[in-house]
Amino acid sequence: MVILGGYGETGRRIARLLASRGLGPLVVAGRNPGRADALAEELTRSFPGTTVAPCTVDAANGPALAALLEGATLLVNATGSAAPIRTVVQAAIDAGVDVVDLQLVPGGAEALRELSADVGAADRSVVAQTGFHPGVPAALARWVAIRMDEVHAVWSAGLLRARGGIPYTPAVDDLVELFRGYRAHVVDEGVVRAVRFSRPEAYPRVDFAFGFGSRRTTVWDLDEVLQLRDVMPGLRRAGFSIAGFDPVTDLVTSTVVMVALPFSGRRGVSRLGRLLCWSTRTFARAPFGCVVQTDVEGRRAGEPIRLRVALAHADGYELTAIPAVSMIEQMLDGSARRPGVHLMGLLVDPDRLLTDVEEMGVRVLRLEKGGSGSRRDRGGQTGRAAPTKCSQYTGTTWT
Repeated sequence: MVILGGYGETGRRIARLLASRGLGPLVVAGRNPGRADALAEELTRSFPGTTVAPCTVDAANGPALAALLEGATLLVNATGSAAPIRTVVQAAIDAGVDVVDLQLVPGGAEALRELSADVGAADRSVVAQTGFHPGVPAALARWVAIRMDEVHAVWSAGLLRARGGIPYTPAVDDLVELFRGYRAHVVDEGVVRAVRFSRPEAYPRVDFAFGFGSRRTTVWDLDEVLQLRDVMPGLRRAGFSIAGFDPVTDLVTSTVVMVALPFSGRRGVSRLGRLLCWSTRTFARAPFGCVVQTDVEGRRAGEPIRLRVALAHADGYELTAIPAVSMIEQMLDGSARRPGVHLMGLLVDPDRLLTDVEEMGVRVLRLEKGGSGSRRDRGGQTGRAAPTKCSQYTGTTWT
């Protein structure tokens, strides 16, 4: 298995988790030979039963990447926009290798859709938008839907409050670029429609689990959530929103970034990324942690019911890597492998995902309101039908 960008913040966490679970041999690849060598040596020393080798490659060089992939079974793309997704996928097709892709960059989804026919014709499988958001929200909704007779509304939300702020890496530039392509849509009365940035409905208030409480969020496009209507015929409303970092970063720094971005080249984007990281470090305030949650409304046995599933971890990079590893394992054993291009949230086995992430250190909370009463389950085996009782449920404020 080749991990492209395997020594980056997310890539090295994926490599460590895979090595700890004996899922080798691994190749840690990227443009920096020193960092690749250091990580391979560290993982080989820490996990002597797993072979980890370094390799220097420029992901933008399709022929070189295809040559590296000869004999591999899977390519994990943990790079940023420096690795053009078309080049990476075409190299995988040429080498006969499947892909798990963690990129979330402007135009990435469109590029993958354009490649879908070629991927399917080559009998390859590409899993896109892997991580915790995107990646997890639709999977959580599907986990809940199995336990309902009808699903009427789904709302997912994410929160990222890093202790000490966000360190600057080139991946932050990709985050800044997303501001340039800001767009917001929701499913409303079963139809996908745009949400205007100037409207109050673009900023729903969400009650977050794990003690984070009620916070103002911003609606953001998440392909997997908008596409839930294709797998849940009765779905009338769905969307995704994300909470900001802190009041200063949200109201002042982010506004500066959005205003300056249209006039910024690549160097300007990097400067804006550094500004954003500085702001999160300077103005970060407790509580800290990362949460992704999905609230679902529907009916079971003829009665209205609300269910929530929420995941939390202290480290956002870990919360990205851990679900990705669950997806990778399902690809490797063939249980979730399908020819063509797929979104992780709509492909991954949700029962197994929850079991895996708990095993790897993610806190999982399941809440239920309605039917036979309010119930809570803070852990245990995923899918059991008898969570313990809870006294209260607070869900998303539906607007």
